[in-house]
Amino acid sequence: MGRLRASHSYRYVLMMIVVVFAFTATAPDTNWTRSVIVFLQSATLVVALWTSGLTKYARLSLSVVGVAIALSVLLVVTPSAALTGAVGIFELVLTLGIAAIVAFGIIDQGEVNAQSVTGAICVYLLLGLAFTFVYGALAALDSGPLFVQGSDGTLALRLYYSYITLTTVGYGDYTLGSNFGHMLAIIEALAGQLYLVTVVALLVSRMRPGGGKAA
Repeated sequence: MGRLRASHSYRYVLMMIVVVFAFTATAPDTNWTRSVIVFLQSATLVVALWTSGLTKYARLSLSVVGVAIALSVLLVVTPSAALTGAVGIFELVLTLGIAAIVAFGIIDQGEVNAQSVTGAICVYLLLGLAFTFVYGALAALDSGPLFVQGSDGTLALRLYYSYITLTTVGYGDYTLGSNFGHMLAIIEALAGQLYLVTVVALLVSRMRPGGGKAA
């Protein structure tokens, strides 16, 4: 019944992703900031589940959300590099979970319309957020600095670096220092470009005139 009631209108999911993006870009790089991000992502996950009609997975999703929130609260109370890395991993899991739910919802519609294009944009933005959290976890768990400039950067700086890499702008003002970091940057750049020229381009080209009244 959840799938039958699904609206597949991803405008609210997109709005919440933009809120997470804006908060990550402007909030101070503190442990409580990470906790707020986990709460925002958890809310986004719930909205994505309902929108895509996948409420049958709510119990499993809420279990992951519960662990993520518990770790984020524990990070505020007893901060450590290990907990920072663990919260970063759960931020990544939540982000990928939202992307997977939206992607399944797009496929489940069985047609290309304004809703599916909006969903595809959500997934693209989530890619940039996902790599932001990957870089954060790498910074917390690696013994050396994340960037060759000699620092791990702030949360906002890692977000900036992620989207600059995803869009292949490549200003070159910051560069990852390790070989593993280089590999991640290459994967993100390739994923960003391939996604745009395949998934989004295909959806837009196949969208029927007047298909879907709401995004």
